[in-house]
Amino acid sequence: MELSEDDVNAKPSGACPALKKESAVLIRPATPQDTDAIWAMLEPVFRAGETYAIPTDISKEDTLDYWLGGSHQAWVAEADIGIVGTGYLCPNHKGNADHICNAGFVTAAEARGRGVAQGLLNHILAEARMAGFRAMQFNFVVSTNTGAIALWQRNGFEIVGTLARAFRHPEAGLVDAHVMYQLL
Repeated sequence: MELSEDDVNAKPSGACPALKKESAVLIRPATPQDTDAIWAMLEPVFRAGETYAIPTDISKEDTLDYWLGGSHQAWVAEADIGIVGTGYLCPNHKGNADHICNAGFVTAAEARGRGVAQGLLNHILAEARMAGFRAMQFNFVVSTNTGAIALWQRNGFEIVGTLARAFRHPEAGLVDAHVMYQLL
């Protein structure tokens, strides 16, 4: 998940005049009509290579297949200015561990600091519980993504393991990645 400190605190910032603090955000299932907007949010995040263990040269087709395909259920957060966030939910394991799920999130740059990530997290946690999942696990939270870590911890996730120097950050070099977990 690509988050800034503003996302964590969900306070307005001067960097986001397009989405007003009081703007209503609707979270709904993603549709094929949303793919261009989803790509527009995911492409800069994946290209930056700072938060997801995804090839930085991933194609649009492969990105959309990753985010929307397989066993993923995806949602978008829509406001008066358009789609401002997206998230997915999927099983993290199969067989006797299929009660544990995983999720991914991205907030559009112009909507950061407006509570979009918190809204998506709340929605997807509720969906996970309704689907019968008993826990959510984030497998690989890059340690430099402090906004996401703070948001997850504020919402009941714990760091249950740290993978030393597991991620090649384009600016910080080799950094740790955390496994974060929450019983639902």
